[in-house]
Amino acid sequence: MRTCPVHGRFARRLMNRFIRFTALLTAVALAVVSFGIVRAAPVNLVLEGWSSSPSENQLLQQIVDTFNKNNPDIQVKLNQVPDYDTTLAKDLASGSPPDVFYVDSFRLLDLVNAGALEPIGDKIDNPDDFYPALKAAFTTNGKFYCPPKDFSTLALFVNTDMLAKANLKPPTTWEELEAAAKAMTTDKVAGISLPNDLARFIAFLYQAGGSVTDDNYTKMTINSPEGLAALQFYTGLYTKGYAKTPQDLGAGWPGEAFGKGQAAMVVEGNWLVPPMKNDYPNIKYSVVELPAGPKGKATMAFTVCYAVAANGKNKDASLKLVNYLTGSEGMKAWTDLGLAMPTRKSLADGWLAKFPQLKPFLDGAAYAHKWQFTPGFQSVLDTTNNEILSVFSGNQTPEGALKTIESVGNEVLSKSKGAAGGAATMQATAAK
Repeated sequence: MRTCPVHGRFARRLMNRFIRFTALLTAVALAVVSFGIVRAAPVNLVLEGWSSSPSENQLLQQIVDTFNKNNPDIQVKLNQVPDYDTTLAKDLASGSPPDVFYVDSFRLLDLVNAGALEPIGDKIDNPDDFYPALKAAFTTNGKFYCPPKDFSTLALFVNTDMLAKANLKPPTTWEELEAAAKAMTTDKVAGISLPNDLARFIAFLYQAGGSVTDDNYTKMTINSPEGLAALQFYTGLYTKGYAKTPQDLGAGWPGEAFGKGQAAMVVEGNWLVPPMKNDYPNIKYSVVELPAGPKGKATMAFTVCYAVAANGKNKDASLKLVNYLTGSEGMKAWTDLGLAMPTRKSLADGWLAKFPQLKPFLDGAAYAHKWQFTPGFQSVLDTTNNEILSVFSGNQTPEGALKTIESVGNEVLSKSKGAAGGAATMQATAAK
């Protein structure tokens, strides 16, 4: 049966109009969907860390600004606070923690035990590029919780003008260190500025062959012949008149005393380099590895990770931010300031080429010890600091100080029951 030409043409016109109408509806729908995606409110994140030097604060803000520009669907607010530990504790207790935040290796086990951290290590890009020991500093119970953003080691800063005036070379042993401190001490200058701080004294403890606890955190081991030798040497520099605390010199920390020419030597990390360049450009100095003790070389490695809150509301976006900050681009931008060293092996050569004068810090990483202890160890840290100050002032003996530290430490360890952590030596560059 043949179709009527009139009716056929009408049917075809009707069909064509239907097709065009359907196409128009589809286009409108796609436009609406596309418009909706573009106009959707971005995910807002809070990145919280401690406030540091102006140059450090500004650089991190620039890196965050770059991330925000390249990720319009995620907008990050940087919150840098001066009293970080107190602020973070309140934020976590409130149930509304920051999405991403700093965690010092010293604090990791406390926060893991509190259930505050989301283990994101297995979701980080190229995790094998991190130095194994730095990765291990944020791994417990088989879980890699958070990637290290940078690390620093301790070295000896020496005022080269003062050293030359004393006709000495940079010290390489304890004996040479004491002799240099004595020779450079004047009425206006301390030979060395030493704080009453476990984070500095502990390097001397390891140099003497001592340790704070056993490897499994079951008992304190600091009250030993090696511990006594280390504390006698450290506090002896002060009691003999060759050392001053920063507070004695009217400074906020040893780096300030060194920068102002009030101390000829200080034991500090590479974080002192930018302030020396920016705030104290007229001071001539060199950096050398810490002098060896009776049992050889030792230093400390301090590292911090970017953690994601376990009860955070924006974990996917937070992970994307952390991946950027600890990826090659973000980490290179951060460590190019010279404030800290990159934790990715692939960036080490480029960093060292940019900062060849900082080689002693990177060399020290091969024999450094990690700054980490069992949960609740803050009380031991505080006790040690107070006891060192008491020895400085003559109100305590080194023997008495070690007994007090041992007693407080064993009480903490008995409660923690040897929680994971250990005092393993860092081999941060061995796998390079």
